[in-house]
Amino acid sequence: MKNGDKLTGSVTKSDGKTLVLKTDYAGDLTIKMDAIQSFNTAEELHVTAGGKTAVGPVSTSGANVVIAAKSGGPVEAPISSVSVMRNDAEETAWQKSQHPGWAEGWTAGVNLGFAATAGNSETKNLNIAFNGVRTGAHDKLTLYESTIYAVSSKSAGTYLHQTTANSNAGGARYDRDFVPRVFGFGSVDFFTNELQDLDLRSILGGGLGVHAIKSAKTTLDILAGGNYTHESYSGVANPAPPPDTYSYSQSLGALTLGDALAYKLGKSTVVTQAFLFYPDLSNTSQYRFTFNLGTVTKLNKWLGWQNSVVDTYVSDPPIAAPRIERNDLQISTGLNISFKH
Repeated sequence: MKNGDKLTGSVTKSDGKTLVLKTDYAGDLTIKMDAIQSFNTAEELHVTAGGKTAVGPVSTSGANVVIAAKSGGPVEAPISSVSVMRNDAEETAWQKSQHPGWAEGWTAGVNLGFAATAGNSETKNLNIAFNGVRTGAHDKLTLYESTIYAVSSKSAGTYLHQTTANSNAGGARYDRDFVPRVFGFGSVDFFTNELQDLDLRSILGGGLGVHAIKSAKTTLDILAGGNYTHESYSGVANPAPPPDTYSYSQSLGALTLGDALAYKLGKSTVVTQAFLFYPDLSNTSQYRFTFNLGTVTKLNKWLGWQNSVVDTYVSDPPIAAPRIERNDLQISTGLNISFKH
């Protein structure tokens, strides 16, 4: 070291600014490169310096590093040009991270919430949600599913079984980077809602996106594209019977505009937000949007506390009596169980 100290261990890795030294007496030590006077390794390191890569034992000579490469002879370069040094284990792990299998690279979580009352009223409320993200070097796959179900079997002393909420949403989005900031995406989404008499709304879309912000703390993607939507309703209460109910379906083309944000708030909380706006191309007065806002605060490595707000808006639902509301707002909280692979 420049202060005269000497350290013994094995070099694990370096990013050009710091060097990680594995020692028997203090574990892994992270040392600033500009505090090091000289070093040499007995083991081979994978070194990238000045855009070139060489493999071999490494030593210093003045302001340069010398890699004793097996092929092509020694390689010498300024220490300031070194961007990467890795031992064999770190190099293998890094290479694997660049080409993960489809079962690798996943971060996922399951949200669980339940509430019940008894006595003058008897109600049960269950909400379940799943979110999984597989991140590769140049692509990302996102899966999600959420369900809210609630029933009331007694109110003010009167027994009457009634479903007060029954909605489901699920889908997937695949992103593939063309260049570091621009990517293409394809998505599929499905929605059902018993109280809206919505049997199924399916949205098949795709387009382009921009990584407006991409850092360790914050990611913000801006999306623009198009989609094909088909939706079907049944059992809709007819405002002018007979018949008492009717069915309704439609298919349409629409734009897809929106954003997706993830922000790390402190050490234990992640805030996510997503907004998707679908203006109808055939009738500009009709549109739909979905807004999602959520937080997960980790209590330990696998358990956390989650909160979520989901707002779904349809500008022109089927005509019914009583009327079908345009807006559905869902607020939930509960446990989050997370895992990585």
